[in-house]
Amino acid sequence: MKDADRDPTREPAPELQLKHGAVPSRAVVLVPVIGRRNVGSEGTAQVSTAHSPEERLAEAVGLAQAIDLDVLRSAIVPVPEPKPGTLFGSGKVEELKSLMATIEADLAIVDHAITPVQQRNLEKSWNVKVLDRTGLILEIFGARARTREGRLQVELAHLSYQKGRLVRAWTHLERQRGGGGGASFLGGPGEAQIELDRRMIQNRIDAISKELAQVVKTRELHRAGRRKVPYPVVAIVGYTNAGKSTLFNRVTGASVLAKDQVFATLDPTMREVKLASGRRIILSDTVGFISDLPTMLVAAFRATLEEVIEADLILHVRDISHAETEAQKVDVEGVLKDLGVETTHADRRMLEVWNKIDRLSQDAREAALGPARFADGAPAPVSALTGEGIDELLAGIDRRLGVDDTYLTLVVPAMDGRLIAWLHENADVIERSISENGETTVRVRVAAEKRGRLLAQLQSRQLRLE
Repeated sequence: MKDADRDPTREPAPELQLKHGAVPSRAVVLVPVIGRRNVGSEGTAQVSTAHSPEERLAEAVGLAQAIDLDVLRSAIVPVPEPKPGTLFGSGKVEELKSLMATIEADLAIVDHAITPVQQRNLEKSWNVKVLDRTGLILEIFGARARTREGRLQVELAHLSYQKGRLVRAWTHLERQRGGGGGASFLGGPGEAQIELDRRMIQNRIDAISKELAQVVKTRELHRAGRRKVPYPVVAIVGYTNAGKSTLFNRVTGASVLAKDQVFATLDPTMREVKLASGRRIILSDTVGFISDLPTMLVAAFRATLEEVIEADLILHVRDISHAETEAQKVDVEGVLKDLGVETTHADRRMLEVWNKIDRLSQDAREAALGPARFADGAPAPVSALTGEGIDELLAGIDRRLGVDDTYLTLVVPAMDGRLIAWLHENADVIERSISENGETTVRVRVAAEKRGRLLAQLQSRQLRLE
């Protein structure tokens, strides 16, 4: 196929494609520790300073292993002064080149935002493919997406990322401008090919955006349908691998993939749950967040994350046993703020769920949970794995959603067993007594969204409230 006939939007992303066509699997993971604040490539997030280098390294290795890469070596690399052309200094570049040749690596993962020029220069020097943090996360999302919507969202993010990095893919066509002793305003064929690719990618981006716009409309129709039912929506959010899907499965009895692995699930899942009071809710499991989540991914997945924005209650699941649980909390709240969800003050819409308490010693548990019990918006400590604290969590959800509940007392005729059954199914029956004439006096708590339906039932029967 001629280069001019090549469609970059229909080919696999070039980041994980070796020259001989094989897929790289032998990786070296590098975590640069920048001596001062560094500005990365446009459109990519910067490395958070809230996480220690050791935790960043462990997370980066986990990200690599999430797409089945064989991590041969991992290292923290101090970078006192970032170099515009390679990020690392020349001595460190040569040292890493020798390492990769010795262990026969074919992929280097740099857990930092790097520019297209830095990526190209490192690949030339090391003779391996190079991925930065954004590229790696995009690869993981591409491998995990299962639904049509998820695949479209990932493709949109990947194309947006790829569009700005085409200079790296077409160095074999680069030519100097000029000729004939005078100025030339015509670029060489390399430049023409880059511009062609950019137009093709932009056309595909426009097409995907139109398809996702239809997805947004469809999701809004679904939400409108749920509002008519209406059941409150409770959305689960949290840092990746905090145990969101395990909690979802524990509460709903579903079998959503729950693995000790980052981004084990991407596509949102929703299930109906009936609480002890009779209240029915829709529980939604969403994609996990991570530090320095690529901005184009947040934008691409906005249609999915609309479920969080529209939720009546948000459960922020935290791995309370993790050494950097506070830093992870900051990362999650940062993404929520980008979505327009207020997290700075204690809010009825937000309930923290402190998961994995089974991993804490008794002393550590008391140290963590003791002060929190008296704080505004006290968290719900649970173990999604063992089930500890789940009943208390569900009761807490019920209380949060029940602040607008109505308490009613009504008299039901002896022959109206259907209304009694309806009350048990749709409300919380607090007291019930039967008189000598067979009438049943019932005191119930009714959710705000069902009060109208109950009053309609009473009106159709011409029954009174006590």
